[in-house]
Amino acid sequence: MFEENLEKLKDGFKQLPGIGEKTAERLAFYLISGDKQTALNLADLITNSINAIKRCEICNMLSENSPCFFCADENRVTNSICVVEKTQDVYLIEDTNEYKGRYFVLGNLISPIDGIGPKHINFQKLEKLVKQGNITEIILAINPSSTGETTIAFITSKLKKEELKITRLATGLPVGGDIEYTSSKTLASALKNRNKV
Repeated sequence: MFEENLEKLKDGFKQLPGIGEKTAERLAFYLISGDKQTALNLADLITNSINAIKRCEICNMLSENSPCFFCADENRVTNSICVVEKTQDVYLIEDTNEYKGRYFVLGNLISPIDGIGPKHINFQKLEKLVKQGNITEIILAINPSSTGETTIAFITSKLKKEELKITRLATGLPVGGDIEYTSSKTLASALKNRNKV
């Protein structure tokens, strides 16, 4: 429908989560019809961010530094690991001011339908961290979806031992909901009232 470059730009926006046909079209037209320098600055910001951000060698979180801020912070509790799916989940939990331990980012949840198995969730790295770090508690802060439940069951079965306390977020989170869309108050309540798996 549009000329080649505009069509490609629109299609590029459609690859982003939550961006449909009309929103992608609006964004594409906004960028090409506005101040060119603003659009070029945005392109530079995207390029610089992609080039600067890597995964933390310890917790797998996306960060400009490795180890990341949380792993490098000597004031954090070192015997507890909060396991999350994505880096943005770390910041959501931090906003509650209820947790002061360390984190581990899985990157994926187990989903056989999508071809995502245990080897795709960085479990070996998590297991090594638990064994080497004198960890006494694992908090599974994972969405209560079918893939989340599968992942929780897998991690629990592999790490369950008497001296390791494994908990999960309380059911203050709706089943099938996402941590990303949960209010800080609900998330704080879920952290406070987490249950043993």
